[in-house]
Amino acid sequence: MNFPPGHHHVQGVDRRLPFHCIALVLQGGGALGAYQGGVYEALVEANIHPDWVAGISIGAINAAIIAGNPPDARLDRVREFWTQVTSAGPWCTSNPFIDLARSAGARNFFDQVSASFALVCGATGFFSTRTMPPWSQRDGTSEATSFYDTSSLKMTLERLVDFDRLNAGKIRFSAGAVNVRTGNVVYFDNSTHTIMPEHIMASGALPPGFPAIEIDGEHYWDGGLVSNTPLEWLLQSDAPQDMLAFQVDVWSPRGPIPRNMAEVATRQKEIQYSSRTRPSLRQLRRVQQLRRALAALLDRIPEDLSEDEDVKLLRTSSNCHNVYNIVQLTYRARNNEGSSKDYEFSRVSMQERWRAGYKDALRVLRHPEVFGRPTSPDGVFTFHLDQDRRE
Repeated sequence: MNFPPGHHHVQGVDRRLPFHCIALVLQGGGALGAYQGGVYEALVEANIHPDWVAGISIGAINAAIIAGNPPDARLDRVREFWTQVTSAGPWCTSNPFIDLARSAGARNFFDQVSASFALVCGATGFFSTRTMPPWSQRDGTSEATSFYDTSSLKMTLERLVDFDRLNAGKIRFSAGAVNVRTGNVVYFDNSTHTIMPEHIMASGALPPGFPAIEIDGEHYWDGGLVSNTPLEWLLQSDAPQDMLAFQVDVWSPRGPIPRNMAEVATRQKEIQYSSRTRPSLRQLRRVQQLRRALAALLDRIPEDLSEDEDVKLLRTSSNCHNVYNIVQLTYRARNNEGSSKDYEFSRVSMQERWRAGYKDALRVLRHPEVFGRPTSPDGVFTFHLDQDRRE
Protein backbone atom coordinates (compact mmCIF):
# COMPACT_ATOMS: atom_id res chain seq x y z
CA MET A 1 0.00 0.00 0.00
CA ASN A 2 1.45 3.34 -1.04
CA PHE A 3 0.55 6.19 1.27
CA PRO A 4 0.82 9.89 0.39
CA PRO A 5 3.91 11.69 1.68
CA GLY A 6 3.87 13.45 5.01
CA HIS A 7 2.45 10.62 7.13
CA HIS A 8 4.11 10.29 10.52
CA HIS A 9 5.22 6.70 11.08
CA VAL A 10 5.47 5.30 14.59
CA GLN A 11 9.02 4.24 15.28
CA GLY A 12 9.51 0.47 15.54
CA VAL A 13 10.99 0.42 19.02
CA ASP A 14 10.94 -2.60 21.28
CA ARG A 15 7.83 -2.04 23.38
CA ARG A 16 7.65 -3.60 26.82
CA LEU A 17 3.98 -3.30 27.65
CA PRO A 18 2.61 -4.06 31.15
CA PHE A 19 0.17 -6.73 29.91
CA HIS A 20 0.33 -10.50 29.62
CA CYS A 21 -1.74 -10.57 26.44
CA ILE A 22 -2.06 -8.24 23.45
CA ALA A 23 -5.29 -9.07 21.61
CA LEU A 24 -6.52 -8.02 18.18
CA VAL A 25 -10.32 -8.26 17.90
CA LEU A 26 -11.75 -8.02 14.38
CA GLN A 27 -15.40 -7.46 13.52
CA GLY A 28 -17.18 -8.85 10.46
CA GLY A 29 -18.10 -6.59 7.56
CA GLY A 30 -17.12 -7.92 4.14
CA ALA A 31 -15.30 -5.39 1.97
CA LEU A 32 -15.03 -3.00 4.93
CA GLY A 33 -12.46 -5.37 6.46
CA ALA A 34 -9.72 -3.59 4.51
CA TYR A 35 -9.85 -1.01 7.33
CA GLN A 36 -8.52 -3.73 9.65
CA GLY A 37 -5.55 -4.27 7.35
CA GLY A 38 -4.58 -0.63 7.76
CA VAL A 39 -4.86 -0.85 11.55
CA TYR A 40 -2.67 -3.93 11.57
CA GLU A 41 -0.04 -2.19 9.43
CA ALA A 42 0.21 0.63 12.00
CA LEU A 43 0.55 -1.90 14.83
CA VAL A 44 3.35 -3.70 12.97
CA GLU A 45 5.18 -0.42 12.44
CA ALA A 46 4.85 0.28 16.17
CA ASN A 47 6.29 -3.19 16.89
CA ILE A 48 3.06 -4.25 18.61
CA HIS A 49 2.40 -7.90 17.81
CA PRO A 50 -0.75 -9.64 19.08
CA ASP A 51 -0.64 -12.80 21.17
CA TRP A 52 -4.30 -13.49 20.40
CA VAL A 53 -6.22 -12.71 17.19
CA ALA A 54 -9.96 -13.27 17.12
CA GLY A 55 -12.43 -12.49 14.39
CA ILE A 56 -15.88 -12.88 12.93
CA SER A 57 -16.46 -13.33 9.19
CA ILE A 58 -13.97 -11.15 7.25
CA GLY A 59 -12.30 -10.48 10.60
CA ALA A 60 -11.68 -14.21 10.94
CA ILE A 61 -10.03 -14.27 7.51
CA ASN A 62 -7.73 -11.37 8.41
CA ALA A 63 -7.00 -13.02 11.77
CA ALA A 64 -6.17 -16.38 10.19
CA ILE A 65 -3.72 -14.80 7.75
CA ILE A 66 -1.99 -13.03 10.64
CA ALA A 67 -1.83 -16.13 12.86
CA GLY A 68 -0.88 -18.42 9.99
CA ASN A 69 2.26 -16.65 8.82
CA PRO A 70 5.71 -15.78 10.23
CA PRO A 71 5.98 -12.23 11.60
CA ASP A 72 7.88 -10.83 8.62
CA ALA A 73 5.29 -12.13 6.13
CA ARG A 74 1.99 -11.39 7.88
CA LEU A 75 1.38 -7.89 6.58
CA ASP A 76 2.35 -8.82 3.03
CA ARG A 77 -0.07 -11.76 3.07
CA VAL A 78 -2.92 -9.60 4.38
CA ARG A 79 -2.21 -7.05 1.66
CA GLU A 80 -2.05 -9.84 -0.93
CA PHE A 81 -5.49 -11.06 0.06
CA TRP A 82 -7.05 -7.61 -0.29
CA THR A 83 -5.36 -6.98 -3.60
CA GLN A 84 -6.67 -10.30 -4.92
CA VAL A 85 -10.31 -9.90 -3.88
CA THR A 86 -10.71 -6.30 -5.05
CA SER A 87 -11.29 -5.26 -8.61
CA ALA A 88 -9.24 -2.58 -10.35
CA GLY A 89 -11.79 -2.16 -13.13
CA PRO A 90 -11.49 0.21 -16.07
CA TRP A 91 -12.11 3.24 -13.81
CA CYS A 92 -8.81 2.59 -12.01
CA THR A 93 -6.56 2.24 -15.04
CA SER A 94 -6.59 5.80 -16.35
CA ASN A 95 -6.29 9.09 -14.58
CA PRO A 96 -9.56 10.59 -15.86
CA PHE A 97 -11.51 7.69 -14.38
CA ILE A 98 -9.63 7.93 -11.08
CA ASP A 99 -10.43 11.63 -10.81
CA LEU A 100 -14.06 10.99 -11.69
CA ALA A 101 -14.36 8.18 -9.13
CA ARG A 102 -13.03 10.44 -6.40
CA SER A 103 -15.27 13.42 -7.16
CA ALA A 104 -18.16 13.87 -4.75
CA GLY A 105 -20.80 13.99 -7.47
CA ALA A 106 -19.84 10.74 -9.19
CA ARG A 107 -18.64 8.64 -6.27
CA ASN A 108 -22.02 7.23 -5.25
CA PHE A 109 -22.64 6.08 -8.83
CA PHE A 110 -19.17 4.55 -8.96
CA ASP A 111 -19.76 2.64 -5.72
CA GLN A 112 -23.09 1.29 -6.94
CA VAL A 113 -21.55 0.10 -10.20
CA SER A 114 -18.74 -1.60 -8.30
CA ALA A 115 -21.14 -3.27 -5.85
CA SER A 116 -23.33 -4.44 -8.72
CA PHE A 117 -20.25 -5.91 -10.38
CA ALA A 118 -19.58 -7.96 -7.23
CA LEU A 119 -23.21 -9.09 -7.07
CA VAL A 120 -23.09 -10.33 -10.66
CA CYS A 121 -19.51 -11.61 -10.90
CA GLY A 122 -18.34 -12.17 -7.32
CA ALA A 123 -14.87 -11.36 -5.99
CA THR A 124 -11.73 -13.09 -7.26
CA GLY A 125 -10.49 -15.76 -4.89
CA PHE A 126 -13.45 -15.19 -2.54
CA PHE A 127 -16.86 -16.03 -4.03
CA SER A 128 -18.41 -16.54 -7.44
CA THR A 129 -21.95 -16.54 -8.83
CA ARG A 130 -23.60 -19.91 -9.36
CA THR A 131 -24.66 -20.73 -12.91
CA MET A 132 -28.18 -21.79 -11.84
CA PRO A 133 -30.51 -20.08 -9.34
CA PRO A 134 -31.10 -21.79 -5.97
CA TRP A 135 -34.78 -22.53 -6.58
CA SER A 136 -33.84 -24.74 -9.56
CA GLN A 137 -31.56 -26.94 -7.44
CA ARG A 138 -32.26 -30.07 -5.42
CA ASP A 139 -33.34 -29.42 -1.81
CA GLY A 140 -30.68 -30.02 0.79
CA THR A 141 -27.74 -29.07 -1.40
CA SER A 142 -25.53 -26.02 -0.94
CA GLU A 143 -26.61 -24.90 -4.41
CA ALA A 144 -30.24 -24.78 -3.24
CA THR A 145 -29.47 -22.74 -0.13
CA SER A 146 -27.10 -20.01 -1.37
CA PHE A 147 -26.52 -17.68 -4.28
CA TYR A 148 -22.73 -17.90 -4.37
CA ASP A 149 -20.02 -20.55 -4.41
CA THR A 150 -17.20 -19.97 -1.91
CA SER A 151 -14.93 -22.85 -2.94
CA SER A 152 -12.39 -20.34 -4.28
CA LEU A 153 -12.02 -18.94 -0.75
CA LYS A 154 -10.81 -22.32 0.43
CA MET A 155 -8.05 -22.28 -2.18
CA THR A 156 -7.13 -18.71 -1.22
CA LEU A 157 -6.87 -19.65 2.45
CA GLU A 158 -4.77 -22.71 1.66
CA ARG A 159 -2.39 -20.49 -0.31
CA LEU A 160 -2.13 -17.59 2.15
CA VAL A 161 -2.34 -19.41 5.51
CA ASP A 162 0.14 -21.93 6.89
CA PHE A 163 -2.27 -24.04 8.92
CA ASP A 164 0.53 -25.98 10.60
CA ARG A 165 1.86 -22.70 11.96
CA LEU A 166 -1.62 -21.50 12.90
CA ASN A 167 -2.34 -24.69 14.84
CA ALA A 168 1.06 -24.64 16.54
CA GLY A 169 -0.46 -21.98 18.78
CA LYS A 170 2.30 -19.38 18.84
CA ILE A 171 -0.57 -16.92 18.39
CA ARG A 172 -3.94 -17.90 19.80
CA PHE A 173 -6.61 -17.81 17.11
CA SER A 174 -10.40 -17.72 17.50
CA ALA A 175 -13.19 -17.53 14.92
CA GLY A 176 -16.88 -17.27 15.77
CA ALA A 177 -19.66 -19.06 13.91
CA VAL A 178 -23.29 -20.05 14.50
CA ASN A 179 -24.56 -23.63 14.54
CA VAL A 180 -27.43 -23.63 12.04
CA ARG A 181 -29.29 -26.43 13.81
CA THR A 182 -29.08 -25.11 17.39
CA GLY A 183 -28.63 -21.38 16.82
CA ASN A 184 -25.77 -21.35 19.32
CA VAL A 185 -22.57 -19.38 18.87
CA VAL A 186 -19.48 -21.58 18.61
CA TYR A 187 -15.86 -20.45 18.73
CA PHE A 188 -13.29 -22.41 16.77
CA ASP A 189 -10.11 -21.85 18.76
CA ASN A 190 -6.67 -23.31 18.11
CA SER A 191 -6.40 -24.06 21.82
CA THR A 192 -9.27 -26.56 21.49
CA HIS A 193 -9.63 -27.26 17.74
CA THR A 194 -7.41 -28.16 14.83
CA ILE A 195 -8.20 -25.22 12.57
CA MET A 196 -8.83 -25.95 8.90
CA PRO A 197 -9.99 -23.67 6.06
CA GLU A 198 -13.56 -24.79 6.72
CA HIS A 199 -13.56 -23.27 10.20
CA ILE A 200 -12.68 -19.87 8.79
CA MET A 201 -15.15 -20.21 5.92
CA ALA A 202 -17.87 -21.12 8.44
CA SER A 203 -17.27 -17.88 10.33
CA GLY A 204 -17.98 -15.94 7.13
CA ALA A 205 -20.82 -18.02 5.68
CA LEU A 206 -23.44 -15.26 5.69
CA PRO A 207 -26.81 -16.49 4.34
CA PRO A 208 -28.44 -16.41 1.91
CA GLY A 209 -25.42 -15.34 -0.10
CA PHE A 210 -22.99 -17.97 1.11
CA PRO A 211 -23.65 -21.66 1.85
CA ALA A 212 -23.44 -23.14 5.33
CA ILE A 213 -20.19 -24.99 5.96
CA GLU A 214 -20.34 -28.55 7.28
CA ILE A 215 -17.84 -29.49 9.98
CA ASP A 216 -18.02 -32.84 11.78
CA GLY A 217 -21.65 -33.35 10.78
CA GLU A 218 -22.84 -29.90 11.88
CA HIS A 219 -23.55 -26.90 9.66
CA TYR A 220 -22.39 -23.38 10.46
CA TRP A 221 -23.23 -19.85 9.35
CA ASP A 222 -21.60 -16.47 9.87
CA GLY A 223 -21.05 -15.63 13.55
CA GLY A 224 -22.29 -12.09 12.90
CA LEU A 225 -25.86 -13.40 12.83
CA VAL A 226 -25.72 -13.48 16.65
CA SER A 227 -22.74 -11.34 17.64
CA ASN A 228 -20.47 -9.51 15.26
CA THR A 229 -17.50 -9.17 17.61
CA PRO A 230 -15.53 -11.81 19.51
CA LEU A 231 -14.76 -9.42 22.39
CA GLU A 232 -17.06 -11.28 24.78
CA TRP A 233 -15.21 -14.52 24.02
CA LEU A 234 -11.95 -12.94 25.11
CA LEU A 235 -13.39 -11.33 28.22
CA GLN A 236 -14.98 -14.60 29.33
CA SER A 237 -11.64 -16.39 29.17
CA ASP A 238 -10.68 -17.91 32.52
CA ALA A 239 -6.97 -17.42 31.84
CA PRO A 240 -5.43 -15.21 34.55
CA GLN A 241 -3.96 -12.53 32.32
CA ASP A 242 -3.85 -8.76 32.00
CA MET A 243 -5.07 -7.80 28.54
CA LEU A 244 -4.61 -4.95 26.09
CA ALA A 245 -7.23 -5.46 23.37
CA PHE A 246 -7.48 -3.52 20.13
CA GLN A 247 -11.07 -3.92 18.97
CA VAL A 248 -11.36 -2.97 15.30
CA ASP A 249 -14.95 -2.39 14.20
CA VAL A 250 -16.12 -1.65 10.67
CA TRP A 251 -19.75 -0.87 11.53
CA SER A 252 -20.48 2.22 13.58
CA PRO A 253 -23.25 1.93 16.22
CA ARG A 254 -23.79 5.69 15.95
CA GLY A 255 -25.17 7.49 12.94
CA PRO A 256 -27.57 10.16 11.70
CA ILE A 257 -31.34 9.81 11.37
CA PRO A 258 -32.11 8.45 7.86
CA ARG A 259 -33.72 10.86 5.41
CA ASN A 260 -34.79 8.39 2.71
CA MET A 261 -35.22 4.66 2.13
CA ALA A 262 -31.65 4.19 0.92
CA GLU A 263 -30.35 5.70 4.15
CA VAL A 264 -32.80 3.55 6.14
CA ALA A 265 -31.26 0.42 4.60
CA THR A 266 -27.77 1.66 5.41
CA ARG A 267 -28.56 2.59 9.00
CA GLN A 268 -30.43 -0.69 9.59
CA LYS A 269 -27.38 -2.69 8.54
CA GLU A 270 -25.05 -0.55 10.68
CA ILE A 271 -27.17 -1.11 13.79
CA GLN A 272 -27.64 -4.81 13.06
CA TYR A 273 -23.95 -5.57 12.67
CA SER A 274 -22.36 -3.04 15.03
CA SER A 275 -20.71 -4.46 18.12
CA ARG A 276 -22.57 -4.66 21.42
CA THR A 277 -19.44 -3.39 23.10
CA ARG A 278 -20.94 -1.10 25.72
CA PRO A 279 -23.18 -3.80 27.30
CA SER A 280 -20.20 -6.18 27.30
CA LEU A 281 -18.00 -3.65 29.06
CA ARG A 282 -20.71 -2.81 31.59
CA GLN A 283 -20.98 -6.51 32.39
CA LEU A 284 -17.18 -6.80 32.66
CA ARG A 285 -17.03 -3.87 35.09
CA ARG A 286 -19.82 -5.38 37.17
CA VAL A 287 -18.14 -8.79 37.26
CA GLN A 288 -14.84 -7.20 38.26
CA GLN A 289 -16.54 -5.30 41.08
CA LEU A 290 -18.18 -8.47 42.34
CA ARG A 291 -14.89 -10.40 42.14
CA ARG A 292 -13.11 -7.78 44.20
CA ALA A 293 -15.89 -7.63 46.76
CA LEU A 294 -15.86 -11.43 46.99
CA ALA A 295 -12.07 -11.49 47.44
CA ALA A 296 -12.31 -8.94 50.27
CA LEU A 297 -15.05 -10.97 51.93
CA LEU A 298 -13.11 -14.25 51.64
CA ASP A 299 -10.14 -12.64 53.36
CA ARG A 300 -12.36 -12.20 56.45
CA ILE A 301 -13.65 -15.78 56.57
CA PRO A 302 -12.52 -17.73 59.67
CA GLU A 303 -9.62 -20.09 59.09
CA ASP A 304 -11.63 -23.14 60.11
CA LEU A 305 -13.86 -22.61 57.06
CA SER A 306 -11.01 -22.32 54.56
CA GLU A 307 -11.23 -26.00 53.57
CA ASP A 308 -14.98 -25.88 53.02
CA GLU A 309 -15.78 -26.92 49.45
CA ASP A 310 -18.06 -23.92 48.88
CA VAL A 311 -15.32 -21.57 50.05
CA LYS A 312 -12.81 -23.26 47.74
CA LEU A 313 -15.23 -22.83 44.84
CA LEU A 314 -15.69 -19.15 45.65
CA ARG A 315 -11.94 -18.62 45.79
CA THR A 316 -11.54 -19.98 42.26
CA SER A 317 -14.06 -17.35 41.09
CA SER A 318 -12.61 -14.41 42.96
CA ASN A 319 -9.54 -13.69 40.81
CA CYS A 320 -9.94 -9.92 40.67
CA HIS A 321 -6.44 -8.75 39.89
CA ASN A 322 -6.69 -8.93 36.09
CA VAL A 323 -6.78 -5.59 34.31
CA TYR A 324 -8.20 -4.77 30.89
CA ASN A 325 -7.43 -1.98 28.42
CA ILE A 326 -10.03 -2.01 25.64
CA VAL A 327 -9.06 0.24 22.73
CA GLN A 328 -11.79 0.72 20.13
CA LEU A 329 -11.19 1.79 16.54
CA THR A 330 -14.25 2.22 14.34
CA TYR A 331 -14.39 2.80 10.60
CA ARG A 332 -16.17 6.03 9.77
CA ALA A 333 -17.84 5.47 6.43
CA ARG A 334 -17.90 8.21 3.82
CA ASN A 335 -21.20 10.05 3.54
CA ASN A 336 -21.88 8.56 0.13
CA GLU A 337 -21.25 4.93 1.13
CA GLY A 338 -24.62 3.19 1.05
CA SER A 339 -26.01 -0.14 2.22
CA SER A 340 -23.90 -1.97 -0.38
CA LYS A 341 -20.59 -0.80 1.10
CA ASP A 342 -19.83 -4.22 2.60
CA TYR A 343 -19.80 -5.84 -0.84
CA GLU A 344 -18.28 -2.93 -2.78
CA PHE A 345 -14.94 -4.51 -3.67
CA SER A 346 -13.31 -1.83 -5.80
CA ARG A 347 -9.56 -1.30 -5.49
CA VAL A 348 -10.06 2.43 -4.91
CA SER A 349 -12.39 1.88 -1.95
CA MET A 350 -10.14 -0.82 -0.49
CA GLN A 351 -7.17 1.53 -0.55
CA GLU A 352 -9.19 4.30 1.07
CA ARG A 353 -10.43 2.02 3.84
CA TRP A 354 -6.97 0.60 4.44
CA ARG A 355 -5.54 4.12 4.63
CA ALA A 356 -8.29 5.17 7.06
CA GLY A 357 -7.44 2.26 9.39
CA TYR A 358 -3.76 3.08 9.23
CA LYS A 359 -4.28 6.76 10.06
CA ASP A 360 -6.78 6.03 12.86
CA ALA A 361 -4.40 3.56 14.47
CA LEU A 362 -1.53 6.06 14.32
CA ARG A 363 -3.73 8.59 16.11
CA VAL A 364 -4.54 6.06 18.84
CA LEU A 365 -0.93 5.00 19.31
CA ARG A 366 0.07 8.58 20.06
CA HIS A 367 -1.85 8.42 23.36
CA PRO A 368 0.33 7.02 26.18
CA GLU A 369 -2.67 6.11 28.36
CA VAL A 370 -3.43 3.31 25.88
CA PHE A 371 -0.33 1.48 27.09
CA GLY A 372 -0.67 2.09 30.85
CA ARG A 373 -2.26 -0.26 33.33
CA PRO A 374 -5.74 0.83 34.43
CA THR A 375 -5.92 2.61 37.76
CA SER A 376 -9.70 2.46 38.20
CA PRO A 377 -11.09 0.39 41.10
CA ASP A 378 -12.51 -2.22 38.71
CA GLY A 379 -9.29 -2.51 36.65
CA VAL A 380 -11.02 -1.70 33.35
CA PHE A 381 -10.03 1.14 31.01
CA THR A 382 -11.70 1.90 27.67
CA PHE A 383 -10.40 4.21 24.99
CA HIS A 384 -12.33 5.41 21.94
CA LEU A 385 -10.60 8.18 20.05
CA ASP A 386 -13.67 9.97 18.71
CA GLN A 387 -16.38 9.23 21.26
CA ASP A 388 -14.16 10.18 24.18
CA ARG A 389 -13.11 13.39 22.36
CA ARG A 390 -9.44 12.85 23.05
CA GLU A 391 -8.48 14.75 19.90
